[in-house]
Amino acid sequence: MLLNGFFRTLKDLISLINEKTKSIYKNSSLYEKKISKTSDAKFHYKPSPYLLSSIINYQNKKYKIDEFNFNEIWDNKSEIKKYKKLNNFFWFFSLDLKSSKKSAQEIILNWINRNSRYNRENWEFDTTAKRIISWLSNHHLSYNESNEEYRSVFDYMIQKQTNHLINEIKNSKNLENKIIGCSAIILSGLCYKIDKNYLNLGLNFLKKITKYSLDNQGFTKSRNIKQQIFYFKYFILIKEWFKESQVEIPEHIEETIYYFGQAYAYFWQNTQTNLLFNGNNISNYEEFDNYLKRLGYRFRNDDKNFGGYTILRDKKICLVMDTGSSPDFKYSQNYQSGALSFEIISNGKKLISNCGYCKKENQKLNQLSKSSANHSTLVIDDNSSCKFLKKKNDWILRSGLKIIQKDTKFEKNYWKISATHDGYLKKYNSMHERNIEFYPDQMKFIGIDKIIKKKTSKNYKFEIRFHLEPNIKLMKTQDNKSILIELGEEGWKFTCDNYEINIDNGLYFGNKNSYIENQNIFISGISNDNEEIIQWEIKKI
Repeated sequence: MLLNGFFRTLKDLISLINEKTKSIYKNSSLYEKKISKTSDAKFHYKPSPYLLSSIINYQNKKYKIDEFNFNEIWDNKSEIKKYKKLNNFFWFFSLDLKSSKKSAQEIILNWINRNSRYNRENWEFDTTAKRIISWLSNHHLSYNESNEEYRSVFDYMIQKQTNHLINEIKNSKNLENKIIGCSAIILSGLCYKIDKNYLNLGLNFLKKITKYSLDNQGFTKSRNIKQQIFYFKYFILIKEWFKESQVEIPEHIEETIYYFGQAYAYFWQNTQTNLLFNGNNISNYEEFDNYLKRLGYRFRNDDKNFGGYTILRDKKICLVMDTGSSPDFKYSQNYQSGALSFEIISNGKKLISNCGYCKKENQKLNQLSKSSANHSTLVIDDNSSCKFLKKKNDWILRSGLKIIQKDTKFEKNYWKISATHDGYLKKYNSMHERNIEFYPDQMKFIGIDKIIKKKTSKNYKFEIRFHLEPNIKLMKTQDNKSILIELGEEGWKFTCDNYEINIDNGLYFGNKNSYIENQNIFISGISNDNEEIIQWEIKKI
């Protein structure tokens, strides 16, 4: 144990030394000379700013740049998030087109005069990538009607920042940031004809990242739906840049978009709701839907199983279950231990839900949102089916689980999802098997949860939780055997004859960067020596 601690400390020390060495180098004249090698290439292709409408959160109100005093703002670093946003220049997309071009260009020059050399605060990888994309895409403000001297400085700084991205992309740990970085490098390559170096480098980086982070189905190895759609948006953007610049679209881009489109159709278009599994939150994908339609994209996926999830649906009801094994620890930053958890959507409203994901700003809440207890699944002895290890600011997998068996049936009057995982095998010698059947003509779900003991072990307590979205009303019946669920104008009845059922409060993280109290129905009991079978029912009344 002491030896392991020593090696961890040594590893952390080596990592710190490496970071310090890199920092010294990037602030040196050698690095300055390296990234300052630019050409005389001119701004050739000018991308349409509307192509970023799927990525940028446009403000309803458009601001005039003349209203800002940027000499003061650049010096205000008290709020780091706001300062980063200021330096990435994505706020240019919220400017009124009637804003003064002269003022916009003066602000860019002001930034360049302050930050022409690398500095850690304003040259962070994702900040730099977004700044390049914004400056190039907002050319009607940043470039048009400018003088030759300004254009020369602008072109030089675009190339210099792109050189920095090329140098740093291998060191960036965040996959989403890598995608943004690749996009910026590719856009620079399309806008400036520099022997196709930028273009080829950006495409090669992108190819390596997708090969590294996607499975054989073209789904993210993290099993994170939100991450998949993030990738998808940027790939669509890159393709549209190619189309608009009249450069042949690489086969890899077309192929990847096809797979991403399949995933998007499966998770969003088939359900028309936000599925709260493995890092996902509530987002407005309707706007992205409209964006895709405007550009002529159509996708369809009628598979029942995809990416470790199972979806069965008709026009009125939808059943979704996490039936996938946990990812490798390298991709587990946003993974949640919700194996065999499920969600039910009735007429577009969540009947049963998971609780969503809390990002790392609050470590305790982040850890809580990863727990099995925050999902509609089984919990043994207050322990999650997966174990997590704190690494820097993230909780990553220390020990995961595997899906042992999975079966799906989908007929007109009968649906079934069945799966088993081994997440509790090592500690409790037990497996969790879940079977959910649905009878459409009766609008009735029958669930059977089994705790299967592989070896004789001590008995332990267990809970099965069924989470609901906030503001859904619950009422326990007088016989204490049923709970009534009020879902808008619909009424549902939850019953479990053989075990105690109760109502408990919890935390709902569905809305990004916030939480609210919600309620859940839970079944509790003590395991026996062999096999525990817990049967429950959810029926429309």
